[in-house]
Amino acid sequence: MILLGILASARNAIALVVDYLVIAGGGGSGENGGGGGGAGGYRTSAGTSGGGGGAESALSLEPSTNYTLTIGGGGAGGGGFPTRGADSIFSTITSEAGGRAQDTDGASADGGSGGGSTQPIGDYAGTGTTNQGFDGGIAVDETRLAGGGGGAAEKGFDGTTASGSGDGGDGVESSINGTATYRAGGGGGGNHRNANGNGAGGLGGGGNAGPYNSSAAGSAGVTNTGGGGGGGGGKSGSIVGPGANGGSGIVIIKYPDGYTLTIGGGLTSSTATAGGYKVTTFTAGTDNISFA
Repeated sequence: MILLGILASARNAIALVVDYLVIAGGGGSGENGGGGGGAGGYRTSAGTSGGGGGAESALSLEPSTNYTLTIGGGGAGGGGFPTRGADSIFSTITSEAGGRAQDTDGASADGGSGGGSTQPIGDYAGTGTTNQGFDGGIAVDETRLAGGGGGAAEKGFDGTTASGSGDGGDGVESSINGTATYRAGGGGGGNHRNANGNGAGGLGGGGNAGPYNSSAAGSAGVTNTGGGGGGGGGKSGSIVGPGANGGSGIVIIKYPDGYTLTIGGGLTSSTATAGGYKVTTFTAGTDNISFA
């Protein structure tokens, strides 16, 4: 009993300061040359945040206290209107869902990063959230060359007559788990009008758009990156490619290895230990966690 008390005292002398990376689910993309989906919001205390933001403050937490953790799913693509992704949450940190792309009518959605536009006239791209992500790209005049979805590191590219549809914006690189990885790239914009080029997904899990003059779907955003979906292929007439789903989000936390983490059964996770720290990666679900 005395030994257990000494160990507990030693552990509690180490402050429970937790670094985090919290990325929301990416937005779905539009059909028939629709815009690219926006990436999920990107917040971190261990490097550069999305939207041009710096590192946020690490969280000072308390042992034996429940903290909510949720992994946001990707938004739906396909026909009709695509949907936004879902928020990811860790304690007091919420990353905003990626904005859905504009389909063949309506407007793109705001989000962590904004969805790309396909509206023939005007800027209907979605707006990104400050310090989480960037705006989507716009379509060029009346040619229906869609804009790419915004990424965590840059705005989605606009469609242009010369080069075709816009690429998705790139995501941000993080090494919180010891491996440098890009996440939260925007989806590429679809091409409804000509063969000049279809939008490529942004670095960090953004999906590529489907080919012009094809009923092929765009590529989905990559799972656990928060990448936006790529716009569907298409052409004037009956050739319609469906939009694609956004990629699910992720939460990674880093904390002193003297602590033990209790994880609720609704979460999917894995833990590694290195250099005096534990790093736990959560890839699906929602539940509480606590430290002891």
